[in-house]
Amino acid sequence: MDMKKLLAAGPDLKGVFGTVEPPPGSDWVKGKTSAEALASLIGFFIQIVFLVGGLAALVYLLWGALDWLMSSGEKEKIQKAQNKIMNAVIGLLLIVVSFTVFSFIMGTVLGGKFGIGGDFKITVPGIK
Repeated sequence: MDMKKLLAAGPDLKGVFGTVEPPPGSDWVKGKTSAEALASLIGFFIQIVFLVGGLAALVYLLWGALDWLMSSGEKEKIQKAQNKIMNAVIGLLLIVVSFTVFSFIMGTVLGGKFGIGGDFKITVPGIK
């Protein structure tokens, strides 16, 4: 790399390193910089993780309730169903706590926003 070319480019290094364009048909990154597109992808992944975790805990809770109803009064089956319900409630509490901690960190430390729906904004650090 020629040092004179690097110094002549100044703070805008596009002439030195080039740019990265998304592939055709990627509408979710259209009009965004690469950092904004990466932040959008990370945000989408985090929202999916919370959604899948919440749905899995809810299904496990309902499964435990169904097992309790079908136990026919047998102590061992009731105990297993209660354990499923307790584990599902603990899972839901962990999801709520992690959502709260993540929202706090996003808001105070990273200066972004995280909420239910399309209100997720994360800033990926870059060179200015």
